[in-house]
Amino acid sequence: MLHWKSEIGTTRAPPFLPLFEAGSVTEGGPAPGIAGLMSASRDFSPNCEIFSQYDEVTDLYSVISGAVRFSKMMKDGRRQIGAFYFAGDLFGLESEERHSFSAESIVNSRIRLTKRTAFLKTVMGDRACAHEMWSATAAHLQRAQGHMSVLGRKNARERVAAFLLEMHSRLGSQGSIDLPMPRRDVADYLGLTIETVSRVFTQLTKTKIIAISDVRHIEICNRTALRQLSDS
Repeated sequence: MLHWKSEIGTTRAPPFLPLFEAGSVTEGGPAPGIAGLMSASRDFSPNCEIFSQYDEVTDLYSVISGAVRFSKMMKDGRRQIGAFYFAGDLFGLESEERHSFSAESIVNSRIRLTKRTAFLKTVMGDRACAHEMWSATAAHLQRAQGHMSVLGRKNARERVAAFLLEMHSRLGSQGSIDLPMPRRDVADYLGLTIETVSRVFTQLTKTKIIAISDVRHIEICNRTALRQLSDS
């Protein structure tokens, strides 16, 4: 079901470098809420490791730009992708002491971070930041539950349809999506082979539910049909 790991390896990034103090002015203006608590930032090239599975959990991360995948290797060598994170998303705050997934940049990405202990201490004393943190955690949990439902109850066409609707809600603009991830990532996220994902994309194109102008740019031509397929 899950696909073998890509031949494209990941590289380990150098340590994060402090670029601004918490609450200071950043490239997008004054950093509001939780983002204002982040105290360091770094650029990552594509397929660069941010942290590894089983690394000690020491920091909380926020995506400024780009895209990040959460993945783990199974004992038999297969790769599972558990989540994607995009601009504005928080990641890396886990209940255990070590990471259960690795985090890797998919494309050129800029990531903020702060120490977990200092961050939680500050958030607990700030009602607005605590509410923002709760909202971010709830949104992540809702997406995780939806992903579990997709993997456990849907066939290949339904999984791809659900994926496209999810990506459109998070990345889409006026009926189009520019996917940052390759088909191999989509396959490992949906528990399918890359051949199956490509075949379903072809089927959806032939029935004019979507149109693909290049491998990453997708136009949703019939959202109603895509929604019905996802919900079936």
